[in-house]
Amino acid sequence: MTAHIPARGTGSGSRRRRMLLGAVAALGAAVLLAGCSTSSGASGGGSGDYEKIAKDTKATLNYAVWDENQVKAIKANIAGFNEEYPDITVNVDVTPFASYWTKLQTQGSSNTLPDLFWMNGPNFQLYAANGKIAPITGEVKAGAIKPGNYSSALNKLYTYDGTQYGVPKDFDTIGVWVNKALFEQAGVALPSKNWTWDDFQATGKELSDKLKGQGAYGAAGGMDGQTTYYDTIFQAGGSVLNADGSKSEYASKASEAGLQFWTDLIKSGASPSIKQLTDTTADQWFTSGKLAMYQGGSWFRSALVGSDMEKDVVVYPLPKGKQQATVIHGVSNVVAEGSKNKAAAQALQVYLAGKTAQQQQGDMGAVIPAYTGTQDAFTKTMPDADLQVFLDAVKYAKPLPVSKNTAAWNTLETNMLPSAFDGSEPVDQVAQQLATKMDTALGKEQ
Repeated sequence: MTAHIPARGTGSGSRRRRMLLGAVAALGAAVLLAGCSTSSGASGGGSGDYEKIAKDTKATLNYAVWDENQVKAIKANIAGFNEEYPDITVNVDVTPFASYWTKLQTQGSSNTLPDLFWMNGPNFQLYAANGKIAPITGEVKAGAIKPGNYSSALNKLYTYDGTQYGVPKDFDTIGVWVNKALFEQAGVALPSKNWTWDDFQATGKELSDKLKGQGAYGAAGGMDGQTTYYDTIFQAGGSVLNADGSKSEYASKASEAGLQFWTDLIKSGASPSIKQLTDTTADQWFTSGKLAMYQGGSWFRSALVGSDMEKDVVVYPLPKGKQQATVIHGVSNVVAEGSKNKAAAQALQVYLAGKTAQQQQGDMGAVIPAYTGTQDAFTKTMPDADLQVFLDAVKYAKPLPVSKNTAAWNTLETNMLPSAFDGSEPVDQVAQQLATKMDTALGKEQ
């Protein structure tokens, strides 16, 4: 997305709030990749072949990632992999997120992609549609990878045209980070965790009114769809895209209601203005002690562990609208369809997807592992904060909205939605205009 929180624990902060940055890189990739012939000879799909390799297989693999903070855990995983396959050397190639996608698009256009590499939601369909990554169909048929071990929403995120390509390696969901000390200063009682939109709005306003003298606010909006308006759109029963991703759903009454939530919050004074939030993002308001409730991702934990305010923080589930919902996203491991060591790369993909490697990732504090039942270590990193909220949210999570060229309509959102949130234009009018422009952008993907 945009500016990010330093990643120290889960590593998620190194990617979530910069997801739009990756999507912008994909805009260039759309031009570079769309015109090249696919390495499999088909648009998407790929071969889906898989055969378990011999223990004495010799190969050298390149594994591309973007988060230096996760390398220690990755190398521990590779050590376990080498107990099974001692003659497969795995070189971990770390490229900072800011340049990761540019490098990847260059490799994609020249069919020199790493054997195994990290993929995120906004860029996934572009690579899948152009046949650059291998399906996991063969691994699933062989029982080497079992999608049932991961969130169905994450499996869906990495499925294109009915075929799954990526194995979820970690995930994040969204909750409300609460500064109990500010509630106490304001003399406002903590709300019930079984709260509603109305409860959130009223609590935010009451806090802002009582903390006005300190220059603090009760809650905050913002222009990060994953942590704000996508969630409320889903909670209102709406959607950002239609089922096949070919049309915008912004003009629906439900989606408009999801946007109106933030317009109302800002208008009431419960939140800083959009201009204030552009100058200083909501997470910065929170860590500076000037925001009582911050709606943010599980990755935000890394900004709080070891800080002076850690003891004052507790997590709440997102308030319920028409229904309960949160956005879920996670990185996946994908194999290059054109890899010269494809079978060995698939063996590593399978190992990293397994319970042993995933548990190791979680125990070492690298991420919230995607494999169900391996996430307990995450909740223990802030034992008094109730991080279990983020794990429980998987049950009602919705995949991050993406398409083949997510960047095109992410830019439209960034340019158009502020005028709805600041009240300068009616929400329904902005939503209609956004939907029209978004449909044009989506039409170019077909």
